[in-house]
Amino acid sequence: MLESSPWEICYTCASFLILIIYHIHWIYLIYHKPLTTSVGITNHLRGHWVEHIMEEKLDILAVQTLRNWVMASSFLASTGILICLGLLSVAASPEKMAEITPSLSMLVREHRVLWLFKLMVLIVDFFFIFFSFCMAIRYFNHVNFMINVPSSLAHKITPDYITDILNNGTMHYTMGMRGYYFAVLLFLWLFGPIWMLIGTIVMVIVLYHLDRKA
Repeated sequence: MLESSPWEICYTCASFLILIIYHIHWIYLIYHKPLTTSVGITNHLRGHWVEHIMEEKLDILAVQTLRNWVMASSFLASTGILICLGLLSVAASPEKMAEITPSLSMLVREHRVLWLFKLMVLIVDFFFIFFSFCMAIRYFNHVNFMINVPSSLAHKITPDYITDILNNGTMHYTMGMRGYYFAVLLFLWLFGPIWMLIGTIVMVIVLYHLDRKA
């Protein structure tokens, strides 16, 4: 049974509720008012970019741009899985936390089951980050080949088709970055739900401005 007071449960539920409501609103804007969000604006501009690349046959520019995305995704995926493996090691031996900070070690002793539950949520988040960036790499690699194929050889490979695949890759990249943002809140949750609530409010304010500027 998870050891938690009613107030701690309220703070935790409030944090998750704020995040869920904000992202539901964000997704609604992406699909219904795309040009009011940074994701919608960049998706629109990537369509023009792909069309320009294919018309002007700027193969080198396309490969260099996609290579930068693949390298960034590879680095972030590797970082995510390394952190995940480190957290698994900590979950297997919580006494190691005493070597990091005495205050956190006290929390582990007093609320061992709850602390392990929080740690498992954090591990799941980093697995999500890893797979999101792996999917982004997959889509970017597909675009790397398709964008250099002449339309005369493959009539089905149109700029709109390639743009959809590229936007899928960038959406997985965005989801991976959201996972990193969420991980910050989960780390704060380890120290207490009130810290997570404060971090959530600050995070939503920052995301509100980032999601409305390209």
